[in-house]
Amino acid sequence: MIISKLKEIFVSLTIRNYRLFFMGQGISLIGTWIQRTTMGWFVYRLTGSAFLLGLVSFLSMVPSVFVSPFAGAWADRVNRHHIMIYTQIAFCLQTGILAILVLTGVINKQVQYPIIILSLLQGIIDAIDAPIRQNFVMDLVSSRRLLPNAIATNSAMFNGARLIGPAIGGFLIMMFSEGVCFAINAISYIPVIISLCFIRISYPPPSPQKEPTLKKIVSGWKYAWENMPIRFLISNLAIYTIFGMSFSTLMPIFAKDILQGTSATQGLLMSAMGVGALAGSFFLASRKNIRGMPTRLVYLCLVYSISLILFSLSGSLPLSMFYMVFIGLTGMMTMATTNTLIQSIASIEMRGRVIALYTMASASTAPLGSILMGSLSSQFGARYTLIICASVFLLWSLYSLKLAPKFIKGVLRMLVISNNTDVYRSKILAPEINIQ
Repeated sequence: MIISKLKEIFVSLTIRNYRLFFMGQGISLIGTWIQRTTMGWFVYRLTGSAFLLGLVSFLSMVPSVFVSPFAGAWADRVNRHHIMIYTQIAFCLQTGILAILVLTGVINKQVQYPIIILSLLQGIIDAIDAPIRQNFVMDLVSSRRLLPNAIATNSAMFNGARLIGPAIGGFLIMMFSEGVCFAINAISYIPVIISLCFIRISYPPPSPQKEPTLKKIVSGWKYAWENMPIRFLISNLAIYTIFGMSFSTLMPIFAKDILQGTSATQGLLMSAMGVGALAGSFFLASRKNIRGMPTRLVYLCLVYSISLILFSLSGSLPLSMFYMVFIGLTGMMTMATTNTLIQSIASIEMRGRVIALYTMASASTAPLGSILMGSLSSQFGARYTLIICASVFLLWSLYSLKLAPKFIKGVLRMLVISNNTDVYRSKILAPEINIQ
């Protein structure tokens, strides 16, 4: 019975292509979280500047503003499988260069500009990779009915890595150095590149280009704006990212200055966040349809903002870790629920462009949040900065309660229009699964 239940929860893993991607990406993501934990600590240790923390984060995300719309417009026409291989190789090279420069001492307290340049390069690669990767999940499972489960399972992989990676990163910093952590991340891209090479996907020949790329981008924006559910989802995600999710920029300050800890303290906080996020991933993977998701999204944002305020007031590591569990749980479910709803209600021909907007709402507004958090923290301190920003998101979430009935009706209407009502009412996501 337990095995049967697990198969039901992880039904998307019965698909060969998705299973290969899951294994390779799972290893790579551990390296990614090691680097995320290490980069913030490294920059703050090197400079002691909250502003530079925000600037590095800003530069690693701002290219999405300019690149992601084009990547989204191309996503429906290019061979997404090949693009994924190229972007993972590019990530590996970029991180490898960073590791070499840190290990050899080229980057030091006097020379910091390579970090800024490499962060910008990472942002450009990620701006291409993110919209393509979101579409690629659909290519791997080949069924819109399996999409919610695939997104939830992908989130479980991401947050399982978030649980393990920061703790390993904090330990490696203490035992070795930040350069070793960056080198491990560079090596971790090799498994996902290998797994992508074993995946087999056939794409139909692209149809002739009937409209210019810029016109396709504009039509995608117009489609998103004219449909209230998508407009609300994108707006909610953008506000969540700026005033909520960007708090991670301040984590080194909370760990070192407020909680009087070390890099291991930051690793513990991030791992506690990963515990909550992983629990949320399993919950979403166990859902057989998207019924209740629109309502749940509004309440998730409320709990997230309150948890952030409570975390900012805490001066105890155990209590801070407790709040981080709830932050991880509600934050992960907010992102995954938004992703699932957007891909479920958008029409097939507009999916790539709408997903590009989803990427922009998260990756492109995050730089604004990082700069905002870094600048305010320099003036008022990390604790008051987080209270202010979390309160803004709380007010928005309370306003969202008023919009909820219209939002729910709009979701149901778009499911009918996109001929995807099975994802809402089905009791079994995949009654017959072809194990490839």
